[in-house]
Amino acid sequence: MSRATQTTPRTDSDAALLAETVTAVRAAGAVLRERFGPVLRPESRDAMMRALADNDAAALAVLRPRLTELRPRARWVEEELDGGALPPGEWWVVDPAEGNINHLHALPEWGVTATLVRDNRPVLTAVHLPLTGETYTALADGGAWLDGRPLRVSDPAGLALSLVATSQARPDEDERVVRRVGASITAMLTDALVVRTAVPATLHLVHVAAGRTDAFWQFSGARADLLPGALLVTEAGGRVSDAEGRPWTPASDSFLASAPGIHAEAVATLAR
Repeated sequence: MSRATQTTPRTDSDAALLAETVTAVRAAGAVLRERFGPVLRPESRDAMMRALADNDAAALAVLRPRLTELRPRARWVEEELDGGALPPGEWWVVDPAEGNINHLHALPEWGVTATLVRDNRPVLTAVHLPLTGETYTALADGGAWLDGRPLRVSDPAGLALSLVATSQARPDEDERVVRRVGASITAMLTDALVVRTAVPATLHLVHVAAGRTDAFWQFSGARADLLPGALLVTEAGGRVSDAEGRPWTPASDSFLASAPGIHAEAVATLAR
């Protein structure tokens, strides 16, 4: 996915829709901010899942009616951990509490995301971080922005001088994927300057778009994790592909976003 190959047309109506989407994610973020507090320590996995679901439901109660009103014919991705290609047409891909596990552990790395996908291409996205008040936005062929300021990816001298990052796609990942993740971290620890490993993916990707982090990769993955950042990085001038350097789509089994100058090096490292 790159701006050179982007075929989804930008329209003035999309720009207006993005402004309304920003209002929706900020309103949902305010609800989650009110719920943010001391570390929650559920006594069982079932209790943990209920707490996560409660956060999702609280934010969705704000997001879903607002986004449905904005685009009544757009369908809705019901499961945020799902991957793969979507059927043709428009879809809202939303993560109502991106980094939900961090929210429960009183960590600051969480937010609210909403992305409109048209025929499997993201056309607009809004990522709101309630604790800082920051809102990252991108519009296909219209640029990437942080609260109205344009974003631009970094231009590092090489992978050896780069800060790179990766994330865990989902709990209970297939063992083959887990081993692939481990091997990739080892390879990057050898070739890059510093490697960060944490969830959620979207927060790493806003850092790539803003030029703070030089590359991010992930194996497997969910659409809601990757679509917002894919559009942000692309519109900020970065390269987005799968780990082998092929064009990335929601059906890909790996993901790589980076500054253009180190993309080839990152692909070579991940291939080891």
